[in-house]
Amino acid sequence: MKPNSIKSENSSFRDNLGNIFYFNRRVLRSINVKGKKNLEFIKTNGILDESIKKNFLIDTWEIDKKELPEFFSKFEHVLESKIIPYISYPYEWTFDQLKKSALHHLDFQIYLFKNGAVLRDASAYNIQFIGSKPYFIDLLSIKPYQEGEYWSGYKQFCENFLNPLLLGSLKGIHHNYWFRGALEGIPTVELDKILNLKDKFSYNVFTHIFLQAKLNKKSLIKPKEVSTKFKNLNKLPKKSYISILYQLRNWISKMFFKKEKTIWQNYSKEHTYDLEEYNEKKIIVSNFIKRAKPKSLVDLGCNTGDFSKLALSTGAEYVVGFDFDHNAVADAFNKSAEENINLLPLIFDAANPSPNQGWSQKERMGFLERFNSDALIALAFEHHLIIAKNIPIENFIDWILKISKHGLIEFVPKSDVTIKKMLEFREDIFTDYTEENFENCLKQKSKIINKSIITKTGRVIYEYQVL
Repeated sequence: MKPNSIKSENSSFRDNLGNIFYFNRRVLRSINVKGKKNLEFIKTNGILDESIKKNFLIDTWEIDKKELPEFFSKFEHVLESKIIPYISYPYEWTFDQLKKSALHHLDFQIYLFKNGAVLRDASAYNIQFIGSKPYFIDLLSIKPYQEGEYWSGYKQFCENFLNPLLLGSLKGIHHNYWFRGALEGIPTVELDKILNLKDKFSYNVFTHIFLQAKLNKKSLIKPKEVSTKFKNLNKLPKKSYISILYQLRNWISKMFFKKEKTIWQNYSKEHTYDLEEYNEKKIIVSNFIKRAKPKSLVDLGCNTGDFSKLALSTGAEYVVGFDFDHNAVADAFNKSAEENINLLPLIFDAANPSPNQGWSQKERMGFLERFNSDALIALAFEHHLIIAKNIPIENFIDWILKISKHGLIEFVPKSDVTIKKMLEFREDIFTDYTEENFENCLKQKSKIINKSIITKTGRVIYEYQVL
């Protein structure tokens, strides 16, 4: 995008109160006539400023339209928000990240309730992470509370937050691929089919899943009868409304993923390097970061985040880590939260990364389309694609260079014990998998700045730069 061009955010078209635009590397939110009343309400009642101070809402401020191009003059108001370093989606989060987002949503809703406001929806996409900290990003979702109203976002909250969390806590099933395939979340009717009788003996599951699923099924068979009953219901008292929020919060706070051991969760402690080799690897990464001083760094195959943390301590400002091992990423996220560092680890299958999807295949951007990365480290990573997934070396390098024009790549040769194990029970069809061929392919696309052999088995770290 050109520096001074105006580009609309593809996912904001659904909002009837305003839209998001990108201009000159800034994030701007337009407020139309319909949204003006909501904005004035939260400003007049101090909700906007207090929500920001309490870290519920992303830092947002109003700007003078005269400072902007003529395009923005047609709107009632224009606000600017702090830039999110990397936009992530619920289907890229661990169970713990989704849980933290759900609690953040409920805490924000409870705070708003005490100030005469509510949220008009409950989309998980309205929450984004900066490091390990969740922030609500859609201020136009805040509206005045009307005495006796029902929670209009309840169904959406269940599908976006509660149901995926129950899938993990009760069944040990990760929500990621299901959520990615169904962008609106997991339908309650579908979850109800998975749960057994024992699960439904829980009062919470019975109330929020079984009864809701039963109502949804009945509404399909007898829509008029269900609609009439709903209209004739008494108004929901404020005390009951807030009680539901607290009850859900208490329930979700006690949920934990039904974990099983994964292959790579202990890699940081059980890797194949000896102490001297591992320290040499750390020195190479540290020196690279000190020279590059990246504002944003991508760590492919971040595992539990050890090298991400090293990068942050030696000059990187923000790191987005990617790994396919759920336990390792969960560990990295929890460490990020405990140490309050700028690391956002995400679930990632490099052979099948998040695609462009949603309306017109633009509503949710794919992995490559969301990047503006200054540097990259891909340590002990390439063989998981080239050997394990049969990705040709040239294709792998082309893909890496799209992510960042400057970085470190570790090459693992066939003489290494890791590759030997990978080929132990399969045919070795990788005749071109050699250090020489890898290096030549990298040379054709970029300049090799440094080359360091780091292990006795011949592992090599290349520093490359696309000039």
